[in-house]
Amino acid sequence: MALDPLSQKIVDVLSAGFPRVGETVFDAAEARASLAALPAKAEIPRTPVARIEDRTVPGTAGPIPVRLYWPGEDARNLPVVVFFHGGGFVFGNLDGHDAMARDLCAGAGAIVVSVDYRLAPEHPCPAAAEDAYSSLLWVHENAVSLGGDPARIGVAGDSAGGNLAAVTCLRSRDEKGPAISHQLLIYPALDSAQSTASYTAHAEGGFLTARAMAWFWEQYLGPEADGGHPYVSPLRAPDLSGLPPACVITAEHDPLRDEGEAYAIRLAESGVGAEVHRFDGAFHGFLSVSHILGYAREALSLAASAQRKALGTE
Repeated sequence: MALDPLSQKIVDVLSAGFPRVGETVFDAAEARASLAALPAKAEIPRTPVARIEDRTVPGTAGPIPVRLYWPGEDARNLPVVVFFHGGGFVFGNLDGHDAMARDLCAGAGAIVVSVDYRLAPEHPCPAAAEDAYSSLLWVHENAVSLGGDPARIGVAGDSAGGNLAAVTCLRSRDEKGPAISHQLLIYPALDSAQSTASYTAHAEGGFLTARAMAWFWEQYLGPEADGGHPYVSPLRAPDLSGLPPACVITAEHDPLRDEGEAYAIRLAESGVGAEVHRFDGAFHGFLSVSHILGYAREALSLAASAQRKALGTE
């Protein structure tokens, strides 16, 4: 189905303000500067949480900034969700995804640790994935002191962050790291090959374009990374057994749609509990405007329900 008039209007506004990377803008620093120069947007409503704290955690290349969210003042034995923001591996920060982190914290009834991983192209692959895994290790080691339960850890991410969440699950399984109870993948980027039918059908018109996604992958991979490695393209992992149950959310008008849905199917075929929810008429990034779109609020509700069930907070 086509984008509804309100969704189309939002896409038009977002597209007008976002630098056309891979088309007229090819330098990451220039693209970030153009975003920073945009007029300030109206403050969006933010879900209240009990407490927020910024700190750093140790990483393989130095301290990693994180932001912690608590759903209640009396934090004892709560599940913890490690959250990775989207932005094509090039954009994004803690402030830009503050609203989504708050929604996940309140919706799941969990402590959320939002990770400000290193960005490409200054820090190409595997920098972001290394920071993601280091953050998981820190959360597991320090969960009790945070008021969390080290036996109930989830991961979540949108777009490029969905990639990092999936990669973190694969790596923790392979390296016998911390057990992960659930993975929430929101319109995730899971295959650098960019060869699915949705890349052709929705190359334009849904905010994220196929050309922009090709540019994002180019920045992240750099000149040396192997795009076919499972820790880069989880969809190409030969074995998906033994991974945590997953909730995958996709958008109809999104080049990434098919790879997210294919990943859910492969998980299920490997004996992993997986649910996938496609939102017809939706575009890539639609959860960022949940204060406007009813179907975005529905997606957040579905995500929270899946997390509560897997993390034991129903």
